[in-house]
Amino acid sequence: MIRLFVGLGNPGTEYDDTRHNAGFWYIDQLARRLDVRLSMDRAYHGFMARANTPQGPVWLLQPQTYMNLSGKSVAALARFFKIAPNEILVAHDELDMLPGQVKLKQGGGHAGHNGLRDTHAQLGSPDYWRLRLGIGHPGVKAEVAAYVLRKPPSSERELIEQCIDKALQATDALLAGDMAKATTTIHAGAQRPKPPKLPRPAETQAAPTTEVAGKSSTPKEG
Repeated sequence: MIRLFVGLGNPGTEYDDTRHNAGFWYIDQLARRLDVRLSMDRAYHGFMARANTPQGPVWLLQPQTYMNLSGKSVAALARFFKIAPNEILVAHDELDMLPGQVKLKQGGGHAGHNGLRDTHAQLGSPDYWRLRLGIGHPGVKAEVAAYVLRKPPSSERELIEQCIDKALQATDALLAGDMAKATTTIHAGAQRPKPPKLPRPAETQAAPTTEVAGKSSTPKEG
């Protein structure tokens, strides 16, 4: 079962509504669902709450260390309560997915996400679960840092909140350790990016004599 739910983000009111704090938004909603209140605990360097469930106690955590030191908070709590990496779920913003997309996965790389990078290092393992909340990509790598620290437009924020609502529907399965059911619940009906429209045959110019019959190019989904 998942015993520790972590949401990644940056502390401070100036960051509350920025894309990089999508993980915090998930934990805020989960706390409401489990009827617990987060409070600062300096021993774990973050806002923490304990919820008593039929499956046993679980912890909710929002590290207050800034994103690039998130693992310091996660590892401190995990070590004290003897929580294994595969019993941890980390919710975070995901550049490689569009707003409206959400995925649950275990393990893998950090893909340059500083919060995941430090969590890997501090836990000494990549085997924790990740709840990936799509925020989209600015299209230019040099603009990523500014992009994640900006507020999304209301239309995108609504899509992210819808993904969080979908993830919350899997809470019981996560608590029960039924990760297959949790994955199915979260992925069911997930939005996919729309491929670009190809020109209709009538709009395509006559092919030159060098055309190779049967060749076509179809864009792949990201």
